[in-house]
Amino acid sequence: MGLAARIYVFALMLLLARGDEHNHKYNDGEEVVLWMNTVGPYHNRQETYAYFSLPFCSGSKSSISHYHETLSEALQGVELEFSGYEIEFNRDVPSTVICMVDLTEEKVKAFTYAVMNEYWYQMYIDGLPIWGKVGEKDEQGRFFIYTHKKFDIGRNGQQIVDISLNTEKRELLIEGAKIKFSYEVNWKPSVVEFKNRFDKYLDPNFFQHRIHWFSIFNSFMMVIFLVGLVSMILMRTLRKDYARYSKDEEMDDMERDLGDEYGWKQVHGDVFRSPPHTLLFSAMIGAGYQLISVVFCVIIFAIVGELYTERGSMLSTAIFVYAATSPINGYFGGSLYSRLGGRMWIRQMLVSAFMVPVFVCGTAFFINFIAIGYHASRAIPFGTMVAVTCICFFVILPLTLVGTVVGRNLDGQPDYPCRVNAVPRPIPEKKWFMEPAIIILLGGILPFGSIFIEMYFIFTSFWAYKIYYVYGFMLLVFTILTIVTVCVTIVCTYFLLNAEDYRWQWTSFMSAASTSIYVYAYSFYYFFFKTKMYGLFQTSFYFGYMALFSGALGIICGTVGYIGTSVFVRKIYSNVKID
Repeated sequence: MGLAARIYVFALMLLLARGDEHNHKYNDGEEVVLWMNTVGPYHNRQETYAYFSLPFCSGSKSSISHYHETLSEALQGVELEFSGYEIEFNRDVPSTVICMVDLTEEKVKAFTYAVMNEYWYQMYIDGLPIWGKVGEKDEQGRFFIYTHKKFDIGRNGQQIVDISLNTEKRELLIEGAKIKFSYEVNWKPSVVEFKNRFDKYLDPNFFQHRIHWFSIFNSFMMVIFLVGLVSMILMRTLRKDYARYSKDEEMDDMERDLGDEYGWKQVHGDVFRSPPHTLLFSAMIGAGYQLISVVFCVIIFAIVGELYTERGSMLSTAIFVYAATSPINGYFGGSLYSRLGGRMWIRQMLVSAFMVPVFVCGTAFFINFIAIGYHASRAIPFGTMVAVTCICFFVILPLTLVGTVVGRNLDGQPDYPCRVNAVPRPIPEKKWFMEPAIIILLGGILPFGSIFIEMYFIFTSFWAYKIYYVYGFMLLVFTILTIVTVCVTIVCTYFLLNAEDYRWQWTSFMSAASTSIYVYAYSFYYFFFKTKMYGLFQTSFYFGYMALFSGALGIICGTVGYIGTSVFVRKIYSNVKID
């Protein structure tokens, strides 16, 4: 096997790796591992550091029987470290001292800083997350640290179905003092079924609040109103247009010259002219098709497979689906570029394949330098960077190439209903509100209005301690967003063409993509009024990843808008008799 083939196989193995440590079944007395993950401020779930970056101490046990780390865990900043606690299935552990810690000035400062900033730590037992508070500050301004961990573990047969943590004892942080850390484990039978063990971490009162249901209903009514309005306006208007154009056909040349000729029919010889920057345009459309496929597939997998219950499974699925759908990118982007008369198809294929990965990796690696400076667990290891690069070059690129070749050969010939004039038609002057720039800015308002409530729930689940699980809502909102975007861009395009401006391709894409501008603007509101983040790391992390989210949403909406508008434009010009 050649070097390239080995790297290819290695990348696929990393891509397909799962996060399960075992089969979640234990015999009495079998080892149960307590993983220490990360610690960080409560008000920013994404700023995390290794648990032992604080001067905690580990247990006496130094070896374990199993551990697997996946690519997605490394990207998410998961840093599992063995606690050293001796825990056996269905064996109670009385209060046991782990170690003694001498509080030096440096350790007191570290613990005090953590307590002052409300640091919480996260642990895992059998894939179930556990959160605990580092310490607290009393009314006199003294700082205390919790030193005892009491685990109450529920079991159903051979499986762990429930874990509760109580931090009962606290010690005053004083330089020179000696504090002891201890733990105990109590096992108890439970009636909770294994498949329902994750339900306690969900918050139905938050995600299924009446406001959430009302927002879905409101968006649904907006869809009905928009579809009806667009259908009524366009059908009546187009019927009048068709009648007028049919009447024009019956006039002689003198009458037609004296008549008032205007409207979208006048640009029939330019409406299918290739837009400027054809290579970039087709690459963005190809990337949009792929991102739409990824979003739809991941939402379906999350609904069917409950991906939120397994650590890192959501990101693993997204990476795998994105790589697997690369041929979709190549097919639609390559075929569109060929229909638009593009010649540099290899360059187009490279731009289409690497546009989104470069955008994502560039932002992530920039934030990574800040994370390294802060010694945060979010710092991406070099090996993970190599793995992601291998996936891009040896999985995504070849599949995109295959899709491009197939698309150019099967759907690469132009089949427009109108001929394209050799000389472009001059674009007449029009009112300021009919300019493409104004249409673009206004085009994203209604699509954003249909999703902004859902944005609050999504932002809260990502930046706070909420687990998003209502993916049925997300699928419905995504469908509503698609319909609203198509309706709005069709109306915008009709007004543009009626003003005898044939630059509809980029306008339809950008007017729909402008939804991302409003989403990013909303992220500023959320940052200043809904979070308590501060500092360079938290600010750069927040706005960096919000830019990624908004950019991807913009490409998706832009592609949806272009697809719907393209069908509309072809339909209206194929129904008009053109000499």
